[in-house]
Amino acid sequence: MMRFDRQGGDTITTPDNVYLFPKMLDHYQIQLTRMLESEQYGEAKNLLRFLLQCRGEDERHYEEWTSLLSWLEMAFPGTEETGMITGKEDEEEVNEDSFREQLLNPPEQDEAYIKQVLYIMEHHPMIDQQILALERAVYIQSPEVDQTMLEWLSSGKPIHPVVQFKALQCLRKRDISGQLLLERMGERVELDIEATPLALDDFPQPVIRILERVEAVTEVDDPTLPHFARELWKESLQFLYGTSAYQWMQREDDETVDSYAAALHLTLLLTVYGTANDDDIREAYGITEPLRFRYEQACRTLRQVAAMQQSTEDDHQP
Repeated sequence: MMRFDRQGGDTITTPDNVYLFPKMLDHYQIQLTRMLESEQYGEAKNLLRFLLQCRGEDERHYEEWTSLLSWLEMAFPGTEETGMITGKEDEEEVNEDSFREQLLNPPEQDEAYIKQVLYIMEHHPMIDQQILALERAVYIQSPEVDQTMLEWLSSGKPIHPVVQFKALQCLRKRDISGQLLLERMGERVELDIEATPLALDDFPQPVIRILERVEAVTEVDDPTLPHFARELWKESLQFLYGTSAYQWMQREDDETVDSYAAALHLTLLLTVYGTANDDDIREAYGITEPLRFRYEQACRTLRQVAAMQQSTEDDHQP
């Protein structure tokens, strides 16, 4: 058995004979690249261990993953191993977090360093580098950062919605409060900085219930799908936060939860397998004819997000 931990407490337990569909392999390869670029070495090692447990891939992939894992373990020792967490492993995880903070928070933060971080944040063509700059900006002790970020977000310039969300998180971590008027997913929205969720568990309960509903249904068919659903939902929320669709999905009624859960399940299967049976999904979530319009609205929203995610990943490919 393999225990795969991701930041934020996500866990996937998989048998040793897991086979990855092509779209899943592409997703994990992109995730691995992003982890390395943002210096998330512990997560990268855990992902590599997971991939090495999978079967049916090209031999060169296993050679590359083994070589990269060996190098990471030599260069960055002390990462949590797979299996049950012990007190020692908890301590190693804390040490890794401390190491990551040291990388993001160098002791020398002169004016040139601050200007470089802010320039990358605003102008770099790769959103991964913008996000890394925002992670570094959290630790910069200068009021210039706050003012620059607020002006940048309020300027009306086109900013990727995920970068916007990460910027809101950065401002909250810097203890900035107040409201911002932003253009998000084609809508003009007003957001309270201090209300920005910092983790998945910070989102409203109806939003969490949507994911839990999908996890319960999908784990019966494929033990890897709940993890993939969680990743997809986390990414989708970064796009949708603050929009009218986000406000709609916070309704407490079961019908809204079921409609969005079914839409998430459909999007998940199309992303992972490239195909899905709409009738089966609607039956699994109780999407009767009176709920059909609400369900199709949710599907359109997530299709829009999926298209933007695919465009972002295509831009990320070399």
